[in-house]
Amino acid sequence: MIELRGVSKRFGSDYALHPIDLVMNGGRTTALIGPSGCGKSTVLRLIVGLLEPTSGTIVVEKQTVTPADLIGIRRKLGYVIQDGGLFPHLTSRQNILLMPKHLRTAESDSQRRLNELCELTNFPADGLDRYPVELSGGQRQRVSLMRALILDPDVLLLDEPLGALDPLVRSGLQTELKEIFQRLKKTVVFVTHDMAEAGYLADTIVLLQSGKIVQHGCLEDLRERPANSFVTEFMSAQRSLVQL
Repeated sequence: MIELRGVSKRFGSDYALHPIDLVMNGGRTTALIGPSGCGKSTVLRLIVGLLEPTSGTIVVEKQTVTPADLIGIRRKLGYVIQDGGLFPHLTSRQNILLMPKHLRTAESDSQRRLNELCELTNFPADGLDRYPVELSGGQRQRVSLMRALILDPDVLLLDEPLGALDPLVRSGLQTELKEIFQRLKKTVVFVTHDMAEAGYLADTIVLLQSGKIVQHGCLEDLRERPANSFVTEFMSAQRSLVQL
């Protein structure tokens, strides 16, 4: 579904991402994980076209990502950022229906899709007319997820979607996200700092360090067969893994 071929990103003389090759399989969930500044969010922004690669090629559904094709490709992608990125002057309903309105989708179709997503994300219908400031952190993330899914994209990209939530809310949303991923069977790529979260939600984990891929595989691969001492150190520092 998504392939990066020799993709790098440099700002001036500094590499945010050294050339990498990476395939993210369709219908599967891939977690990008690593310490701050390792390049994991850069990978996501390159895929969605917020950044242009310094070198290499990005392919989404056999279509090469280029500036000329970016708008069409973006409509295949749902994107959720850490704080939700909701417009504070719009209600939840208006935030979610922003793109359908822009594309002049029939109101009846938009409403039907909105009802489906409220049921999928367990979002209360009476919360649709509230503004983001009137919602809890978990509710804001649900609205962000619905906005990302409203056009029924093939790919869902999430940049630390649960990072700002307290542990209890985060745990509940992890369970809900896992169920949503399994139900929708979309290609999902998400960024996290939490290896337990990555192991719980993802089929494949990609561990990065200093803009390079150190190891990728399932949780058991990284835990039982670390590629080097950094992997061992990173895994040992993840105290939340005792929950698994």
